[in-house]
Amino acid sequence: MPASESASEPSTPGPAAKAKPPAPEDQPFERFIPDLLIPALAKEIGSSGGAACDLRFEQGEMPVVGSSCWMVNGSFGDGRRFWLCFTAADINAAKTVSLAEPGSSPTVLESFLIDEKKMSLALLVSRLVQRLNGQKWLGPN
Repeated sequence: MPASESASEPSTPGPAAKAKPPAPEDQPFERFIPDLLIPALAKEIGSSGGAACDLRFEQGEMPVVGSSCWMVNGSFGDGRRFWLCFTAADINAAKTVSLAEPGSSPTVLESFLIDEKKMSLALLVSRLVQRLNGQKWLGPN
Protein backbone atom coordinates (compact mmCIF):
# COMPACT_ATOMS: atom_id res chain seq x y z
CA MET A 1 0.00 0.00 0.00
CA PRO A 2 1.46 3.41 -0.92
CA ALA A 3 2.37 5.70 1.97
CA SER A 4 -0.07 8.36 0.78
CA GLU A 5 -3.06 6.05 1.26
CA SER A 6 -4.61 5.67 4.67
CA ALA A 7 -5.13 2.24 6.16
CA SER A 8 -8.71 3.16 7.00
CA GLU A 9 -11.28 4.08 4.43
CA PRO A 10 -12.32 7.73 4.22
CA SER A 11 -15.39 8.48 6.29
CA THR A 12 -18.53 9.39 4.47
CA PRO A 13 -20.34 12.46 5.70
CA GLY A 14 -23.49 11.73 7.72
CA PRO A 15 -26.80 13.40 7.07
CA ALA A 16 -26.61 17.14 7.48
CA ALA A 17 -28.00 18.35 10.77
CA LYS A 18 -31.18 20.36 10.31
CA ALA A 19 -30.68 24.00 11.09
CA LYS A 20 -32.70 24.93 14.13
CA PRO A 21 -35.08 27.80 13.37
CA PRO A 22 -34.19 30.96 15.26
CA ALA A 23 -36.04 31.55 18.50
CA PRO A 24 -38.57 34.38 18.42
CA GLU A 25 -36.36 36.27 20.87
CA ASP A 26 -33.51 36.23 18.32
CA GLN A 27 -35.48 38.54 16.03
CA PRO A 28 -34.25 42.13 15.88
CA PHE A 29 -35.95 44.23 18.55
CA GLU A 30 -37.63 46.45 15.94
CA ARG A 31 -39.36 43.36 14.48
CA PHE A 32 -39.87 41.36 17.68
CA ILE A 33 -42.06 43.96 19.37
CA PRO A 34 -44.55 44.78 16.58
CA ASP A 35 -44.55 41.38 14.84
CA LEU A 36 -44.50 39.03 17.84
CA LEU A 37 -45.02 40.73 21.20
CA ILE A 38 -47.95 43.00 20.33
CA PRO A 39 -50.05 40.31 18.59
CA ALA A 40 -49.34 37.80 21.38
CA LEU A 41 -50.18 40.38 24.03
CA ALA A 42 -53.44 41.37 22.29
CA LYS A 43 -54.44 37.71 22.03
CA GLU A 44 -53.66 36.99 25.69
CA ILE A 45 -55.49 40.10 26.93
CA GLY A 46 -58.52 39.05 24.91
CA SER A 47 -58.42 35.46 26.15
CA SER A 48 -58.09 36.70 29.74
CA GLY A 49 -61.45 38.40 29.45
CA GLY A 50 -60.02 41.86 28.98
CA ALA A 51 -61.66 44.48 26.82
CA ALA A 52 -60.08 45.26 23.48
CA CYS A 53 -56.82 47.10 23.95
CA ASP A 54 -55.14 49.45 21.51
CA LEU A 55 -51.42 48.57 21.51
CA ARG A 56 -48.73 50.73 19.92
CA PHE A 57 -44.97 50.39 19.67
CA GLU A 58 -43.19 53.72 19.79
CA GLN A 59 -40.16 55.59 20.98
CA GLY A 60 -40.87 58.45 23.36
CA GLU A 61 -40.63 59.75 26.88
CA MET A 62 -40.88 57.25 29.69
CA PRO A 63 -43.83 58.04 31.96
CA VAL A 64 -43.04 59.76 35.26
CA VAL A 65 -39.31 60.36 34.59
CA GLY A 66 -39.34 61.61 30.99
CA SER A 67 -36.20 59.84 29.74
CA SER A 68 -36.23 58.49 26.19
CA CYS A 69 -37.20 54.85 25.75
CA TRP A 70 -38.86 52.32 23.48
CA MET A 71 -42.30 51.33 24.72
CA VAL A 72 -45.43 49.36 24.18
CA ASN A 73 -48.24 51.77 24.95
CA GLY A 74 -51.60 50.16 25.71
CA SER A 75 -54.95 51.86 26.15
CA PHE A 76 -58.37 50.47 26.90
CA GLY A 77 -61.61 52.05 25.70
CA ASP A 78 -62.50 53.25 29.19
CA GLY A 79 -59.34 55.36 29.49
CA ARG A 80 -57.07 53.00 31.45
CA ARG A 81 -53.53 53.03 30.06
CA PHE A 82 -50.25 51.21 30.56
CA TRP A 83 -46.69 51.53 29.32
CA LEU A 84 -44.12 48.74 29.07
CA CYS A 85 -40.82 50.58 28.64
CA PHE A 86 -37.44 49.28 27.46
CA THR A 87 -34.41 51.42 28.32
CA ALA A 88 -32.65 50.22 25.14
CA ALA A 89 -33.66 48.56 21.86
CA ASP A 90 -33.15 45.09 23.34
CA ILE A 91 -35.68 42.78 25.00
CA ASN A 92 -33.07 41.99 27.66
CA ALA A 93 -32.63 45.68 28.54
CA ALA A 94 -33.99 47.02 31.82
CA LYS A 95 -37.76 47.31 31.69
CA THR A 96 -40.37 49.27 33.60
CA VAL A 97 -44.15 49.32 33.64
CA SER A 98 -46.45 52.19 34.48
CA LEU A 99 -50.24 52.32 34.81
CA ALA A 100 -52.82 55.09 34.77
CA GLU A 101 -56.51 55.04 35.61
CA PRO A 102 -58.96 57.01 33.44
CA GLY A 103 -58.43 60.76 33.67
CA SER A 104 -55.14 60.52 35.56
CA SER A 105 -51.47 60.54 34.67
CA PRO A 106 -49.11 57.74 35.66
CA THR A 107 -47.36 58.49 38.94
CA VAL A 108 -45.38 55.32 39.61
CA LEU A 109 -42.73 53.61 37.50
CA GLU A 110 -42.26 49.96 38.52
CA SER A 111 -39.28 47.78 37.65
CA PHE A 112 -40.43 44.89 35.48
CA LEU A 113 -38.87 41.42 35.21
CA ILE A 114 -35.64 42.50 36.89
CA ASP A 115 -34.59 39.05 38.13
CA GLU A 116 -34.91 37.18 34.85
CA LYS A 117 -31.66 36.07 33.23
CA LYS A 118 -33.14 35.25 29.82
CA MET A 119 -36.15 37.03 28.39
CA SER A 120 -38.74 35.24 26.27
CA LEU A 121 -41.90 36.17 24.43
CA ALA A 122 -43.99 33.95 26.70
CA LEU A 123 -42.50 35.50 29.83
CA LEU A 124 -43.06 39.08 28.68
CA VAL A 125 -46.68 38.36 27.74
CA SER A 126 -47.60 36.31 30.80
CA ARG A 127 -46.09 38.69 33.35
CA LEU A 128 -47.58 41.82 31.78
CA VAL A 129 -51.01 40.19 31.59
CA GLN A 130 -50.54 39.02 35.18
CA ARG A 131 -49.74 42.61 36.22
CA LEU A 132 -52.81 43.99 34.42
CA ASN A 133 -54.99 41.28 35.94
CA GLY A 134 -53.57 42.10 39.38
CA GLN A 135 -54.80 45.63 38.79
CA LYS A 136 -58.24 44.09 38.12
CA TRP A 137 -58.22 45.43 34.57
CA LEU A 138 -58.90 42.09 32.88
CA GLY A 139 -62.09 40.09 33.13
CA PRO A 140 -64.10 39.47 36.26
CA ASN A 141 -62.01 39.37 39.42
